[in-house]
Amino acid sequence: MPIYRPTLLKRPAAALFSCAVFAAAAAAQSPAENTPALNQILQRLDRLEQQNRQLLDEVRDLRRELAASREHPATASADAPPAANAQAAGIPERLDVEERRIEEQAQTKVESSQHMPVRITGMALFNAFLNSRPSGLVVPVVAPTNQTASTGGATLRQTILGLDFRGPEIFDGGKIHGFLNMDFFGGSGEPYDSLFRIRTAGLEVNWENTSVMFGQDKPLISPREPNSLAQVGVSPLTGAGNLWLWQPQARVEQRFHLDDHTTFRAQAGLFATREGYGYVPPTSYSVDFQNVRPALQGRFSLVHTLDDERRLEFGSGFDASNSHINGMSVGARAFALDWFANPWRKLEFSGTFFRGSNLANLGAVGQGFTILKYGDVIPVHATGGWAQLSFVATPRLTFNLFSGEQDNRARDLAYAGLIRNLAYAGNLMYRLAPNVILSLETGQVRSNWLGEGNRLSNYHDLGFAYLF
Repeated sequence: MPIYRPTLLKRPAAALFSCAVFAAAAAAQSPAENTPALNQILQRLDRLEQQNRQLLDEVRDLRRELAASREHPATASADAPPAANAQAAGIPERLDVEERRIEEQAQTKVESSQHMPVRITGMALFNAFLNSRPSGLVVPVVAPTNQTASTGGATLRQTILGLDFRGPEIFDGGKIHGFLNMDFFGGSGEPYDSLFRIRTAGLEVNWENTSVMFGQDKPLISPREPNSLAQVGVSPLTGAGNLWLWQPQARVEQRFHLDDHTTFRAQAGLFATREGYGYVPPTSYSVDFQNVRPALQGRFSLVHTLDDERRLEFGSGFDASNSHINGMSVGARAFALDWFANPWRKLEFSGTFFRGSNLANLGAVGQGFTILKYGDVIPVHATGGWAQLSFVATPRLTFNLFSGEQDNRARDLAYAGLIRNLAYAGNLMYRLAPNVILSLETGQVRSNWLGEGNRLSNYHDLGFAYLF
């Protein structure tokens, strides 16, 4: 998306004069040092001026031909040969092409203060939704126990704004890459109170077979997620099998190319857990509660490409950390499997499975541990995962069906704890244009609360996204 349009081509004389004055002043200050740079600037200005003149001449010629064909349409169609008539008929299209070429010449890439290219990414997203129970979100994460009327509304809070930037090479051919993704999902949810916040970000150094990343992202053991434009403020299937918390972390990856089509990847990282996610301990224990703890994570995956569009990928990972509360240490352990397969171009199958204990600090639903009557602390054991089936009906139309679930062991929970949370949904995404998507999604969340019973919440969403 163009952000800045210089006036070099639209006002060549003024731009050339300004650049020449600047270059002359720089050369006067340090002639010996600036002579090569000054020559490069002058050569570039000469080339731009020549290109500008050629394009403007072509546009003037095309405008004259178009005006002549409009003034004498009968003569042009009756007297001219077929080739000439075809050429005259194509003048408007050629004119549009030339004007676009001029616009492209007049544009420049967004650059940082260090003269490195920066690319604008993201999407403007509008959601209109209807929920059978209030949740405070566009899509409910759990079905609440209270009985109230349906709620609905519309929002632009899930709009995403991103930056993608690449830097110079460093030692041994390493290339710098960075990204930053933000949205407006913070605040109270009112249209006038949508706060800007960081979603994911990263600074990477990529060598041929090794990468190092420092940033904020999902847990290493849960790299995938379903396709949805309804649930974007948090990851789709949050609370129903998708470990999603965007937290600061550091990673290293090593790639081994087994053959031309098969690659084995080994990843390891340190992840900053969020111990208080979804559960706030009693006030008497809050002083001894450490809300952030480091976790060691690892993942190993095998990727086999069938061709440019089809691939098979399978991965497994682990997570290990400890929660500290009330002078006690509670272990957090997880094992995960993930996969992606599209052996047929029109069909994709993906998902994740995990099992472990004390997993709320990674984004699992419910409490990660329970404080017993006499102050003892025990972890809550959990099993969960999700799966998605995508059918690419046409290049414009895609159908997605996905479902996820998390089961917490009942005997580890306190009263009113969440035993089971199940969600399933389906959507269709239609591309009105290559970067404009219309989405219709419907789904249901079923929650089983200890001592409260089962609750369910239906939701329906219309999404309209403009990708940029």
